[in-house]
Amino acid sequence: MIGYVQQPPSLDVRGVRYAYPDGHVALHGVDLTVPRGDRVALLGPNGAGKTTLVLHLNGILAPAEGTVSVGGLAVSRDRDTLAEIRRRVGIVFQDPDDQLFLPTVAEDVAFGPANLGLRGAELAARVDEALAAVGMSEHRERAPHHLSFGQRRRVAVATVLAMHPEILVLDEPSSNLDPAARRELAEILRGLPVTLLMVTHDLPYAAELCTRSVILDGGRIVADAPTLDLLTDPALLAEHRLELPYAFDPRAVARPS
Repeated sequence: MIGYVQQPPSLDVRGVRYAYPDGHVALHGVDLTVPRGDRVALLGPNGAGKTTLVLHLNGILAPAEGTVSVGGLAVSRDRDTLAEIRRRVGIVFQDPDDQLFLPTVAEDVAFGPANLGLRGAELAARVDEALAAVGMSEHRERAPHHLSFGQRRRVAVATVLAMHPEILVLDEPSSNLDPAARRELAEILRGLPVTLLMVTHDLPYAAELCTRSVILDGGRIVADAPTLDLLTDPALLAEHRLELPYAFDPRAVARPS
């Protein structure tokens, strides 16, 4: 009888400490595990260390102490390992124009998989699949800079999905979106079968999309609990400079599945 083999978590951060060259310690021994398929919001005030942590996930920064593993593969400076890590960790930046630079939407989405060596029908299938997932198939031949901001953000998500990532990391996904685009993106993200780590100041978005939230402040994780529990603790939110919109009741939000 073959025994059950448990899959490694999508993300496993152990004891990560990082100091910038000026001596500022941005992360103080951070531990964070995100099981495969989970949806986690990373919350915290400006300067908490959220961006520094994200830059460790795909090897842009290397910890002074501790380890980061993605799907069981340890992040290292080895070229082949780093290339695989960057395929597994799909980061969608706050400004989609940081990721869109080719003449058409389809070419932008094809860029990453083509760099992996995909060609022909296999590459075309990746592009079709990613554009369909974000509802942008009909715009495949358009120039990205002719799209609305919300559409460009959806294409940026598609460029990452085309790589078949282990974990999708979203940096302030709802920022600068009008209400309709915000809702449309939420519907897309809710339907993606991928592990999700969402860095956000938008607490209602966290409540809507993530069952679990983590608060990072001063380079340390200070809370890790179901999102509803954190958002209904006003003292905790105030202590870490997090605020709910006026009259917003997180208990009234439909729980993410």
